[in-house]
Amino acid sequence: MLRLLLLCSGLYLAAASPAAGEPGEPGKSPGFELPPAGTYPLEHIMPAPDGMVLDTDDEPKPLAQFTTGKVTVLSFMYTSCSDAWGCPLAYEVMEGLKKSLDREAALLPHLRFVSLSFDPEHDTPETMRLYGGSHRADKDGLPWYFLTTPSPMALRPLLNGFGQDLSIVVDEDGKSTGSLSHVLKVFLIDRNASVREIYSTSFLVPQVLLNDIKTLLIEQGVIPN
Repeated sequence: MLRLLLLCSGLYLAAASPAAGEPGEPGKSPGFELPPAGTYPLEHIMPAPDGMVLDTDDEPKPLAQFTTGKVTVLSFMYTSCSDAWGCPLAYEVMEGLKKSLDREAALLPHLRFVSLSFDPEHDTPETMRLYGGSHRADKDGLPWYFLTTPSPMALRPLLNGFGQDLSIVVDEDGKSTGSLSHVLKVFLIDRNASVREIYSTSFLVPQVLLNDIKTLLIEQGVIPN
């Protein structure tokens, strides 16, 4: 991962970590000293793909509507995920980060969160509306959108475009268990729909995301350097 490369190159100083270069506990302190926002580069990794999604009102919209114009944190997930280090962790980290960003009113017009289900057969727009709860309807804080797709066929190009792996877990008889196997990935996307960072479980830390978000906002002139 790019984050690991940055660590190894010395852009992240590990003096505060008991094991130099190692990440901290997921969702907690990073375990190493962070450089100030805007003092390190975030490379252009790949363009965010576009495709048709459904919002919580069951309205079809292009995904590009949710990946352009603002700095976006996007997480693939499914509502019945029971892996504590998977979708629930992403939700917890994003929820905590939203609480922090909600106190920085000047930044909110330039930011959004997106949770996109990769289980459209079960995660209907109504299910996603319930999953989002009060965060979905928050009109004053950071906007958080909960999306699904019309079908698995519509989902596949998005998974391929983001490089998000996904497989169905089957039992010994080859029947679906209802669970999905995937590697947790959270994507940081700039306002031009370019993916600038991809966070795995080990680096999904609120302060790391916050620094990277502010780095992109400094880059686009929202925050003075």
